[in-house]
Amino acid sequence: MDRQQSGRNLTQQLVHVLGAAIASGRYQPGDGLPSEASLCDEHGISRSATREAIKMLTAKGLITSRPRQGIRVQQRAQWNLFDPDVLGWILNASPSLEMLREFLQLRMAIEKEAAALAATDRDRVKIAAIGVALQQMKEAEEGLRDPVEADIAFHINILNATNNPFYIQLSSFIETALRVSIRFTNRIKGVETASYANHKKLFDAIDRGEILAARAASAAMQAEALALIEGELDRREIEVNAATA
Repeated sequence: MDRQQSGRNLTQQLVHVLGAAIASGRYQPGDGLPSEASLCDEHGISRSATREAIKMLTAKGLITSRPRQGIRVQQRAQWNLFDPDVLGWILNASPSLEMLREFLQLRMAIEKEAAALAATDRDRVKIAAIGVALQQMKEAEEGLRDPVEADIAFHINILNATNNPFYIQLSSFIETALRVSIRFTNRIKGVETASYANHKKLFDAIDRGEILAARAASAAMQAEALALIEGELDRREIEVNAATA
């Protein structure tokens, strides 16, 4: 049992090392990775643990492993961006503004409908959890809580309040990306915390079962964040053009 647990830990460690290396660009799409035997020697782990790590990275879409072709990095279009590990590696390595914009575009489609569903279902226990997160956001404004953790909890609890398993299973993906995007948009705004007033408006609409108001409040919140990112992209483009003129 201990050896099995140790094997799983070593496998996960190798998955993380190789996944982060691929996401950072150390290995480019089309590049070959070291052979299983070389990976075993380099990382000091068994062939079975290495083979399992290769299978996990293949399932995440990062690599392919075929006889006589070896282990090769896939094109980014093949990577499973909904896998929190993959998204985390990418964001930790190179959280580009373009990718943050794409994430916000997806949030606009997902979260406004999640808010509408939460207002429709009106699960009092789960709406209460949103309220707890909202209170934590207020405490964060007073310096008593971590503002990012409170903000993430608010949005994740809205997904939970849909009682829709497809929305709920997006929680890990949303949380991973929010850890980067919240800090970035707050930095652009020049604040350390998200707007409590805007989040309270969304919570109140969900709490009262006001479906249209909940959808609108969520959409407005995402649109504001998206406008910040697009404004920053425009500013950087102007700077680049001025520097090359």
